[in-house]
Amino acid sequence: MGSGPLRGVRVCDFTWIGAGSYTTKLLADFGADVIKVESATRLDPLRATAPFSGGTPGVNRSGYFADRNSSKRAIRLNLKKPRAQEIARRLVAQSQVVTNNFSPGIMDKLGLGYERVSQPHPELVYLSMSMQGADGPHSDYVGFGLTIAALSGLFYLCGPEGRTPVGTGTNYPDHIPNPCHAAFAVLAALYHARRTGRGQFIDLSQTEPTTALLGAALIDYTANGRVAERCGNDDPAAAPRGSYPCSGGEWIAISVRTDTEWQALQDFLGLAATLPQAEWRERPVRLARRRELDAALAAATGTRDAGELAAQLQALGVAAARVADIAHLVQEDPQLAHRGHWVRLEHPEMGRTIYNAPPLRLSRTDFRMDRPAPLLGQHTQEVCSGLLGMSDDEIRDCEQDGVFD
Repeated sequence: MGSGPLRGVRVCDFTWIGAGSYTTKLLADFGADVIKVESATRLDPLRATAPFSGGTPGVNRSGYFADRNSSKRAIRLNLKKPRAQEIARRLVAQSQVVTNNFSPGIMDKLGLGYERVSQPHPELVYLSMSMQGADGPHSDYVGFGLTIAALSGLFYLCGPEGRTPVGTGTNYPDHIPNPCHAAFAVLAALYHARRTGRGQFIDLSQTEPTTALLGAALIDYTANGRVAERCGNDDPAAAPRGSYPCSGGEWIAISVRTDTEWQALQDFLGLAATLPQAEWRERPVRLARRRELDAALAAATGTRDAGELAAQLQALGVAAARVADIAHLVQEDPQLAHRGHWVRLEHPEMGRTIYNAPPLRLSRTDFRMDRPAPLLGQHTQEVCSGLLGMSDDEIRDCEQDGVFD
């Protein structure tokens, strides 16, 4: 069991790929004993997803998998085998939470559906996070983060003005709204179970939390009848707003929302010659002529150092930041270093690897990440003998029968 505020909570984790694995990572990093159930016969696709440590592919070498599965234990169970299903039910009986992100009905076919496993275990919290929920006309549709971004309207809004939708470049549904909503739901249900002794089934549709990213567009449509369109970096309340070139091929992001901020920016960059104060002082003018504004600003920032300029503008009260690449984040960002965000742990195969720490600190609870992502089935013997009380002979028979494949 790990340290942290969720110490004492055990999660039997059947999730895989992105959103599900990130959900249980959140719980594991805060101290829950998350036991990931997986199989070599139906491998978690993240284990086969680049980048790989040292550039060498392998089921235990994916950086993507490692980042989504820190602090967990892992056992191998070939759930097509009846004995494996029975072991899984024994593991569920030793857990407070069960999680999966399969299509509706899959867990029932494996003998691990909510109705079956909760009957002898009424305090169980059971999370199911399929793409569009457990029932309804599209509940059996299949898809991934990209599909969810399209269904939720997020994909439609991403791209430059007047161009075709280009998506987000990463699967935001997998990384932000779905794992956060799912983890919150689990904690709420655990709190309810602690008060009442009754668990419950959590039916999370991954499409629905993603719509939380579209709040302004939804309100504009329901209140004003306007359908939001792609607008790149533009914002109806800010001008200038965007990324502007700097020296050395770097960029700076600047956002100005008030006339006072604009005056500070204009004075510092010496823009009065090209953008006269009397003409550009008010925001409606800047919003209407934002392309002229962008061109003038790009000319003024082009020879400056991005980091120095960002610091100077911040001192004037202007929202600005260097557009950082991953090397800067890991090696140079002073704020992340100060907060100890990057944690380096020894992995059995990849060696010393880097992980994102939980992005918050609790004043009364001292906890730390101390376990890297598990090897495939690394803790099978440990869990079966230590937690489930299986004998050596029983474990050996299961191995010979392919239960742990």
